[in-house]
Amino acid sequence: MESLKGLPAALVLGVALLLAGPAVAEDFPLRDKYASVGVPPVETEELAGSLDAVTVVDARSPYEYETLHIQDAVSIPLASRDFNESVRALAEESGQPLVFYCNGVTCAVSYKAALKAKEAGVADARVYDAGVFAWAQAHPEQTVLLGEPLQSADQLIADEAFKGRVLDEDAFYARIQSSIDPVIIDIRSKDQRQGVSLFQMRDRHVPLTNDNQELGWLVQAAMTDQRPMFFVDATGKQVRWLQYYLEEQGVAQYWFLEGGASKIYEGMGLQ
Repeated sequence: MESLKGLPAALVLGVALLLAGPAVAEDFPLRDKYASVGVPPVETEELAGSLDAVTVVDARSPYEYETLHIQDAVSIPLASRDFNESVRALAEESGQPLVFYCNGVTCAVSYKAALKAKEAGVADARVYDAGVFAWAQAHPEQTVLLGEPLQSADQLIADEAFKGRVLDEDAFYARIQSSIDPVIIDIRSKDQRQGVSLFQMRDRHVPLTNDNQELGWLVQAAMTDQRPMFFVDATGKQVRWLQYYLEEQGVAQYWFLEGGASKIYEGMGLQ
């Protein structure tokens, strides 16, 4: 890509698209759905070769961004109230195409963000739909983990290590019942929880945010007293990011509910 420097940003990215090999459609299940609305994807090496010519936008939650993100990516959560104003201002300030990303090939947040940006007046909005994990694997030197440069992709928590902490509903409840003085924490947002406790008010509601001192205090207290910790989120996805914090803190006894609260509601026939 060195020979492309000095060309207009849109042209650089366009040449990269032509040079890249064809993606396998079944590996990217959302591409066909969004192709018709003019949201083109960018491959991993295309993005790596075009970082000077585009502005990368992380459309996930602030907590996910602070845990792991592409170096120099701008955090503009799709759910933020000022999303439209923020992406318009960023596009105008940078004068470059905006490339949105989220967690991976089954995550629609990046596509929704790019589409919303186009509807808000951003002329050139694209998606890096392989997601942050694929990027971290391919380019750890251009990835930030918990505020520090990622030294190696080996620092990423493997799927097996995550799954080893996930329990189905029956096993989750059984382990709670057999534990002495367990700590049960519901990390859903206020809107997601809607005031409903799934554990007869035995749980603490501690939404997952970057500045949540209560969560830190609970984790340290549980470690000191050697109390096991049980975490519930909305769909079983937020806990993937929480695990990085728990491992960094050295927590030994913790488990996640498979599928989150939605799995319980589904079993009750409420979804």
